[in-house]
Amino acid sequence: MQNKPVTPAVEEAHRALSASLPFADTSDFDDADRGFVAALVPGVITRPDGQVVWDNDSYAFLHGDAPASVHPSLWRQSQLVAKQGLYEVVEGIYQGRGFDLSNITFVEGDTGVIVIDPLISTETAAAALALYREHRGERPVVAVIFSHSHVDHFGGVFGVTSEAEVQSGAVQVIAPEGFVEHAVAENVYAGTAMSRRAGYMYGAVLARGPQGQVGAGLGQTTSSGEVGMIVPTLEITTTGETHVVDGVEIEFQMAPGTEAPSEMHFYFPKYRALCMAENATHTLHNLLTLRGALVRDPHVWSQYLTEAIDTFGDRTDVAFASHHWPTWSRERVVQYLSIQRDLYAYLHDQTLRLINQGYQGAEIAELIQLPPALENAWSTHGYYGSVSHNVKAIYQRYMGWFDGNPTRLWPHPPAEQAKRYVEALGGLDRVVELAQAAFDAGDFRWAATLLDHAIFTEEHHAATRALLADTLEQLGYGAENGTWRNFFLSGATELRDGNFGTPTATSAPAIVAQLTPEQLFDALAISVNGPKAWDLDLSINVVFTDLDAAYRLTLRNGVLIQRKAEIDPGATATITTTKPRLLAVMAGDVSSPGLDITGDATALSTLMGVLDQGDPAFNIVVP
Repeated sequence: MQNKPVTPAVEEAHRALSASLPFADTSDFDDADRGFVAALVPGVITRPDGQVVWDNDSYAFLHGDAPASVHPSLWRQSQLVAKQGLYEVVEGIYQGRGFDLSNITFVEGDTGVIVIDPLISTETAAAALALYREHRGERPVVAVIFSHSHVDHFGGVFGVTSEAEVQSGAVQVIAPEGFVEHAVAENVYAGTAMSRRAGYMYGAVLARGPQGQVGAGLGQTTSSGEVGMIVPTLEITTTGETHVVDGVEIEFQMAPGTEAPSEMHFYFPKYRALCMAENATHTLHNLLTLRGALVRDPHVWSQYLTEAIDTFGDRTDVAFASHHWPTWSRERVVQYLSIQRDLYAYLHDQTLRLINQGYQGAEIAELIQLPPALENAWSTHGYYGSVSHNVKAIYQRYMGWFDGNPTRLWPHPPAEQAKRYVEALGGLDRVVELAQAAFDAGDFRWAATLLDHAIFTEEHHAATRALLADTLEQLGYGAENGTWRNFFLSGATELRDGNFGTPTATSAPAIVAQLTPEQLFDALAISVNGPKAWDLDLSINVVFTDLDAAYRLTLRNGVLIQRKAEIDPGATATITTTKPRLLAVMAGDVSSPGLDITGDATALSTLMGVLDQGDPAFNIVVP
C-alpha cells in the first residue's frame, strides 16, 4: 500500500492540539521509567521455529516530536507504552512491560514467585519470566493469578507453568468467580467475527511507522504465539476474601461486570500495593470494544473504583495494573483512582441525563465534553476507548439500537440504502465529486459518509475506492484513539490491497478444550443454518463417558435444544464418546475411533451437514 501525505487540514489540527494539551507535564514518563531493571535485548520474541510472535523493536521510531501523520497525544502515549523491560514496582514486586499488549507481574513470596496475568502467548510470558529470573534468581512459580477473563491476561499461562505442575499441587491458579465460563464464551461464541474485527482494531497487517501502526493505546499490539488456558484451582467469590500464598497475604475485591464480566482487584498488605486489574489504566477504556463484546456498565465500574478507594486507599503506597505503569504515594493513588472513577461516572450520568432530554446516541456523543479537571488529566484521554464510542455504548446499553424516531425504525439495509442515496444524488460520479469537495475542505467525516454509500452501490468503482482509501487514511492520521487509527488505516489497506482476512484467532485449542458440554452444544446451536434445518426432526442422546453425564439434543424448526437428562430410549440415535472426541468431531474428524453411534447412524452426519462455519474473511469496508 502506498501511503499518501498528510493534508493541511490534519496538520493544522495537530498544531492546535500541540499548543492546547499539557505536554509540559512529564510525570507519566518519570513513572514509566521508575524502577527500570533491564530490557530484553533484542526486544523480539520468536516461536521455536523462528517465527516472530512479538517485535517491540519495530517501534524504535517512536522518539522525538510527533510527526504530522500522528495525533500528538497518541504519539506521546505510544512512546510511553512502547517502553520495554523488567521494572521494580516495590522491592518484591516486579513487572514485565512491553512484552505483549498487557503486563505480567511477579510477586515474590517465601519460596517462589506469584505470577499475575501471564500475557497472551506462551512465548512472550516465557521470555518475561526468563528476564525476571535472570535478575531476581531462579525462583519457582508457586501460583498464577488471572485478574480477569480476557485472553491477554491468561493466554500465556503455559509460558510460566504447566498443566502437570498445577495438577500436582505445586502451582495454584487463582481467578475470579465465573472466569472459565466468560473466558470461553467470549472467545468462541462470536470468536470468528471478533477476531476478524480485532485484525482491524490492532492494525495487525499495518506497517509499523509514522504513517502506519503506532500502537493501540492500551498496549502496542497483540502477540501471535501459542494461546493456552488452565482451569483455576481456587475461585475468588467474595469481596474481603483473604488468602495466604507462599507467605504472601492477598486481600481480594470482586469487580464483576466492569471491564470484564469476571474481574477482581487485589491488595498485598506486605507490600502496601494494590492491583487494579484493568479497571484503572492510563486511558479512557472501552465500554464497548470496537472488536465487539457485551456492553460494559460504567455505573458499576465507577462504584467498584469508589469501593477500592474506600477499602484500600489509606493503606496503599503504590497502585499497579495489568496495563501501563504504576502510580506511587497514597495521595497520588487516591487522586488517580478518583479521576478514573469520575470519568466513568460522568459519562454514564451525563449520557442518561441527555437521553432523558430526548437526545439519541450519535447526538450525545457530539454534545458531551469532559470537565476541565478530567480533560487535563492524561489518564482520561481516549487512546483505547473514546468519549464518542463509549457514549454510544451507554445509549445502546439502556436504549438499544433504535433511537425512537419511527422514520428510522425500518430503513433499508446498507447496500439497498446506498443505491437509493447515490441515485438521488445524481449517480456515482456525482457522489465522488461531492466527496472530493468535502475531502479538499478537510471534512473527512462527510467524505467518508458519501463514499460509504458509493462503494456499497459499486464496490469496484475505481474512483470511489481510491478516494475512500485516501479519506480513511486522513481520518487515521488525525485520530487520538489508537484503535480508531488502526481501523481507519486497515480500511484503507483493504481498499488498496484487498481483504487480509483474520491474522490471528482467539478460539485457540486450549480455550476450546475448556468448553463445558452446555457451551459446546451452544456453539453447535449458534452454527445451525436455520433454513437448511427447517424440515429436520432429530433427537440425539449424547453420553460422555469421561464426565459420567448424558444430554438430550433435539433439532426441530431449525433450533437445536439441549437438556442434561437421562437418555431418551426413543431418540433417533445415541452417541457415546468423550468430550475431547466430540470436540474433534466439531473440528471435522468423524472417522477416528472413540465415537460409538447406535440407532440411526446417519443422525450425526445429518446434524453436521446443517452447520455453518464462520467466515474469517468477511467484508468490512465493502459490501
